[in-house]
Amino acid sequence: MTDLIRGYGRGLVALFAAAVLAWGLVLIILPQLAMLERALTTPKRQLDSSITAQLERDAFTCINILEGHLSRAEAPAPQSGGMAVPSISGMSVPSASGMAVPSISGGGGTQARPYILQCDRATTRLRMVRGAGEEVWLNDLYDLPLLSVSEDDPIEAQIETARAIATMAGVLTQELLATEARASQLSLGNFAALTQPVLIPLSEAGKAAENAQLSNQILGLIGLRFETEDGVFERIGMITLMRTLVFAVAATALALVVCYPIAYKVALATPPERAVWLFLGLIIPYAIVELMRIYAWTSIIDNRGLLNQLMLWAGVIDAPVQFKRSALTVFVVIVYTYVLFMVFPIFNVMSTLDRNQIEAARDLGASTPRLHWRVIIPHSKPGIAVGCIATFMLAAGAFSVPRIISRGLQAEWFSQTIYNKFFESENSNIGAAYSFAYTLVCFLIVAVFMWIMRTRLKDFARVR
Repeated sequence: MTDLIRGYGRGLVALFAAAVLAWGLVLIILPQLAMLERALTTPKRQLDSSITAQLERDAFTCINILEGHLSRAEAPAPQSGGMAVPSISGMSVPSASGMAVPSISGGGGTQARPYILQCDRATTRLRMVRGAGEEVWLNDLYDLPLLSVSEDDPIEAQIETARAIATMAGVLTQELLATEARASQLSLGNFAALTQPVLIPLSEAGKAAENAQLSNQILGLIGLRFETEDGVFERIGMITLMRTLVFAVAATALALVVCYPIAYKVALATPPERAVWLFLGLIIPYAIVELMRIYAWTSIIDNRGLLNQLMLWAGVIDAPVQFKRSALTVFVVIVYTYVLFMVFPIFNVMSTLDRNQIEAARDLGASTPRLHWRVIIPHSKPGIAVGCIATFMLAAGAFSVPRIISRGLQAEWFSQTIYNKFFESENSNIGAAYSFAYTLVCFLIVAVFMWIMRTRLKDFARVR
């Protein structure tokens, strides 16, 4: 800090510090706090007041439908030359002309009615939202009489039952709203959804086939898949999370294997005037929008794409290869998409290595692998760490690549799960919990990686 003040002056350094603090506050801290608040907030539709309010709405809807049904059933059938009058139930009564005249209920108010979903849901025997394995019912929790609209009762009795349910639900909703307004809505329930087991319906043959798979056996060993007398359960959220992390690590490792030789070639094994052309070859494709580059890969890996057509023409294969079903295809496209984030940090550090050290190592008899292991890689360690961290974070958060390349033919990545929670299933609270937990896990992995690499934050200053 003293050197900065001496070089740039107190005013400029203060302005720079304020800009950094504002950037960190607005773009990092505040969004994460907002995400954490949403993650700790119980979704409104899971509150007891929301359940009773929905019960009240269902009961009133049931009443309206039954009253309309009853009025139409009791109305005299029109006589218009024996023409049939369409109705819901298709039941018919004889007309004066002897022709069948369809009616809605097929008779008076005491006869059977068609199925009505809202009437079926109008019951005080509703299951409340609680923890996994915990069964709590509305009538037991709030000491309500057990009422339900039975289609076997006369229509008038069904209406009276629905009206009684609506009255009780309305009163209870107001009481619960007042109680919930005074209570804190913060809990860890949304995070618990990440580890909640889900029943997987399988036949005996399917269960045997699934249990024979090595991946499922590994999931069983780490507790993400288990079997009880009720069936097979999987912690789908955790499975998706771990699979995505493994894929992201694998994509990062593949990117390092591909990019390290490129960085070495450009930085140390090529004259400067030729290195410029090599870098242009890397940078020019990235002048195209990322989505366009990803969609371009679909024309390469499609069943009738360039790659399959070439192999069919050469007689290598007899039928198109389903590249969209292979996780390796996603890895390759991720490496292609984020290759510069791995190459540039390694190149920047590697280019600061004195080439005389390389010549000295060779004069002392060091082989090429030993030269890299003892001289080049230790010097390039900060660049390798930065490149791996950047590529891992981008791969872990990748959404467009797995979605476009796999087209739903592969297991989804965790970023897709978070997207679905926010925008498709409207579970933004659970999506926020997934997102916040995912961020913490990724930061933990980065910290462990830095510890393994024995890299400190100040070492990153060498990456310039």
